[in-house]
Amino acid sequence: MRKFFNEWRWIILAGLAVISLALYLRIYNLTILPVFADEAIYVRWAQVMRAEPTLRFLPLSDGKQPLFMWLVIPFLKMFSDPLFAGRFTSVVAGLATLVGIFLLSFTLFKSKKVSLIAALIYALSPFSLFFDRMALVDSLLTTFGVWTLLGAIFTSRTLRLDFAILTGFALGGGLLTKSPALFFVLLSPLTWVFSKRLIKLSLLFMVTLAIGYGMYNILKLGPNFNMIALRNADYVYPLSHLWTRFWDPLFPFFDRSLEWIWALGPGIILFLLMGGLFFNLKKFPRETAILSLWFLVPILVQAEFAKVFTARYILFSLPYLYILAASAFLEKKELVKKILTLGFIVFVFSAVKIDYLLLTDPEKVNLPRSERSGYLEEWTAGYGLKEVSEYLVSELNKKPAQTIVVGTEGYFGTLPDGLQIYVNNFRNIIVIGVGLPVTEVDKSLVDSKKAGNKTYLVVNSNRFWGEEEELGLKLLAAYPKAVKPDGSRETLLFFEVTEKAL
Repeated sequence: MRKFFNEWRWIILAGLAVISLALYLRIYNLTILPVFADEAIYVRWAQVMRAEPTLRFLPLSDGKQPLFMWLVIPFLKMFSDPLFAGRFTSVVAGLATLVGIFLLSFTLFKSKKVSLIAALIYALSPFSLFFDRMALVDSLLTTFGVWTLLGAIFTSRTLRLDFAILTGFALGGGLLTKSPALFFVLLSPLTWVFSKRLIKLSLLFMVTLAIGYGMYNILKLGPNFNMIALRNADYVYPLSHLWTRFWDPLFPFFDRSLEWIWALGPGIILFLLMGGLFFNLKKFPRETAILSLWFLVPILVQAEFAKVFTARYILFSLPYLYILAASAFLEKKELVKKILTLGFIVFVFSAVKIDYLLLTDPEKVNLPRSERSGYLEEWTAGYGLKEVSEYLVSELNKKPAQTIVVGTEGYFGTLPDGLQIYVNNFRNIIVIGVGLPVTEVDKSLVDSKKAGNKTYLVVNSNRFWGEEEELGLKLLAAYPKAVKPDGSRETLLFFEVTEKAL
């Protein structure tokens, strides 16, 4: 034990420092970004499932696997802010990914330096940081991907049943998180290159699959299990797409993925990647090939078959990019080491600059266009919802016995879910969807006002097509979103329904 401590003492201390840095970056100002549409849905589902145990499979109604929402539930008990609770789930997943990256790097290259550098790259990379701070399932999927590959490598090298079982649990976690975990199933056999006993290895792989899919089939206990396949079809082209439009959207989507990595990697990471490939293809051919395929195959397949493609869809591929980039530091030539060190310093300064803005002023970050519009500029960005909820609660506290009714555009998504997560604990605040676009005061709101309730309407400016004075609405507040490239900006409008609406 003393020998182990003496050999690993500084690595353990450095590793704890990297973990502490990663935790600080991921938890500081965690709710500075407004709630995003999918975040609102997931947190709302978690609240409903916590309140009603018979609805623990509620996400299946929209074809989503529920593990992330299950994991949010205990954090809802720990933290009063529901958005913080949901995002903290991803923070924990991100730290688990970081530990997995360190272990995976050391397992493949037996280099403590490479393992620390890979972990530090993950900790600092704005791409990983951004999504580890969002209440989305993709950070958790990334965690299970790294640990599935790590377990598969251990299984291949040792041929031990216990490692095959543990790998099955990691795979099952991925399958219970999001459908792209199928890539973990398809890519795991690549690790068989570490063993010559393929028959025994294939049997162990069957054990892993049995456990993984055994966990996945838990979902059949809930209703709407068939919705997973139906909803997947909404996002993925059929196999026939290969021979009908092979290059579209393969080229534009792959180009977009490079754009995301260049902007949020940041870009210098691609030069370190090329160094890792160039120096290690001959020295570590199997290790380099496995990491390259785990990085590239999911991106290429999704670029070919995805109907919708956003940055978070490639998040689970990035750990292998980081490890390949760190592996460049295995090179022993002094000149090369100096060049790599300079490149790494550039990476650190570039990443820290973007990270600082992400934590303090996200609107100034040079996000890719598709990401900035969704998270900061359009209806999917929930600016003002927390402030509206605080106003409603303060009004309720003035007269606790009263009923407050709030109408919102739409029935699902940023509104009404983004408002409901904040007023979940107040039974006298009722949030109802009234459809969109909003051209008149919905009958349900008119009836509420007639009944003597305080009644409000929350709607985005681009979806409000009426005249407030003519409709009997009084504007209480307006919450502007980030500025668009053309200089315009959308606004969340908060109206009170007045007597003139009757």
